[in-house]
Amino acid sequence: MRKHQYPFMTSFLQTTPQKILKLLGALLLLISGLWFTPTEAADLVSQETALQYIPKAVANSLEKNQIPKEAISISVMELEPGRPGKNTTKTALDWRSTQAMNPASTMKLLTTLSGLDILGPQYRWRTKLFTDGFIRQGTLKGNIYLQGTGDPKLVPEVLARMMKDLQNLGIQKIDGNLLFDRSAYAPSVMEANTIDGESLRSYNVSPDPLLYAFRTLSFQLSKARNADFIDISYTPSLSQFKIVNQMQLVDKTCDNWKKDVHFEISPEVIDTTPPPDLTAKFLGVFPANCKDVNYNIVALDANTFLTQGFSAAWEAAGGVWVQPPSGKNEIVPISARSLLQFDGSNLADDVQDINKYSNNVMARQLMLTLALEKMGKPATTENGGLVIQGWLKEVGLQFPELIIENGAGLSRNEVISAEHMNQLLLTARNLPVGQTFYNSLPVAGTDGTMKNRLLTQLGKFLNFKQKPEARIKTGTLSDVRAISGYVTSKSGKIYLVTSFINHPNAWKGLEAHDQLLAWLLEDGPEPKQAR
Repeated sequence: MRKHQYPFMTSFLQTTPQKILKLLGALLLLISGLWFTPTEAADLVSQETALQYIPKAVANSLEKNQIPKEAISISVMELEPGRPGKNTTKTALDWRSTQAMNPASTMKLLTTLSGLDILGPQYRWRTKLFTDGFIRQGTLKGNIYLQGTGDPKLVPEVLARMMKDLQNLGIQKIDGNLLFDRSAYAPSVMEANTIDGESLRSYNVSPDPLLYAFRTLSFQLSKARNADFIDISYTPSLSQFKIVNQMQLVDKTCDNWKKDVHFEISPEVIDTTPPPDLTAKFLGVFPANCKDVNYNIVALDANTFLTQGFSAAWEAAGGVWVQPPSGKNEIVPISARSLLQFDGSNLADDVQDINKYSNNVMARQLMLTLALEKMGKPATTENGGLVIQGWLKEVGLQFPELIIENGAGLSRNEVISAEHMNQLLLTARNLPVGQTFYNSLPVAGTDGTMKNRLLTQLGKFLNFKQKPEARIKTGTLSDVRAISGYVTSKSGKIYLVTSFINHPNAWKGLEAHDQLLAWLLEDGPEPKQAR
């Protein structure tokens, strides 16, 4: 083809793909004008950009809180019900929905949905007890080995039942030590690694195949009702543990009471036999107006916490130690014999805790469980990510921008787009576990992290027979605000909504997200003539 014969064609071939699309759009407009009225033709053009906007109330909130529009992504899809497993959607709103964004804790939606579908809602973690000794006249002469698989709900109530099972074997006294087999996880998984340096905060607890009570001491502080002193109680119970209270009551409001409380514990690690007593000391001042406030802290290493917790549970059940144990790590030897297997709560119940209360360590342990069950031990986060990526392909989803680091969203590296998060929500509607997943999401104005959200907006619908609702997973990091879930509007429409804000002012973005959800409750995406 010679250049001078078809100059317009040469120019067209040299045009960028973006310009070609614009040319085709103009051509479509020209052709549409031949068959449609000017108004109808304008409507066709407007449909190309009508979905790419931010609702006015949301935009006003962003402007007021100095959050640029380029820092937010929004995807809203309207569910079009079909046959079971055949639901589809149509796009109702799209603002930068394909941008890879940090989703914070909304990443838990991917971890929990894949976990439910791969493992099944009735999946239970197993904790096994072995011994290298024998039982004679009510005494277990030998060590007890605990072998964990990552049960995230190994809590005091579970240990209490475990002690009864031990006693049902005829054991009243233990003449041996506690040994912990954590071989289910790779050592690197259990290393302390935080994104904010707050290693004493419970949301930063590292995964552990034998995680007990989230390794968190929870103290309840309050002014005594009948005297001028401070009552301090705590959970879970620990053996050889005492509290020294050296705080003073002051006449102050209860605001920011934690900043005047100082806590010390000694020793933080127990590595001697017999183990020494543990002492928790409270110093500083405490407002007299404070009632039943909680002071949660991760202050002991995993072995010390589990050893003293197990010991306390055994003693509470009436059991006796010949010598107080000092727990250590050791793999169960081949020669050891099984004492009992203890099955934890089912996955469906645990997923409720993960999503409603945004429990980070539970989400991380679920991701590691996927690795453990599908790729064997020792489980790694990398293998957990591979299992989830493989599941996405199996259900027909392709998320090329997706980065999974720990499955909990407690990460600066994890990313996903709002559009793909909504595709995940749609996939959930078409899976057998979809209802279990849906039930796990926080309900606005009712429970979880949405308990105190949208109260005023939902109050407008108290007289509705079918009340609108918003089931929304939230996400928060220092520079991130996120929401993702389902909104049932006042007309009964179901919207899938995801929005991410990535910006230093993201902490001010709660209002904008609430405005978006309120807009959907009112059927915001509906055309004006249909309102």
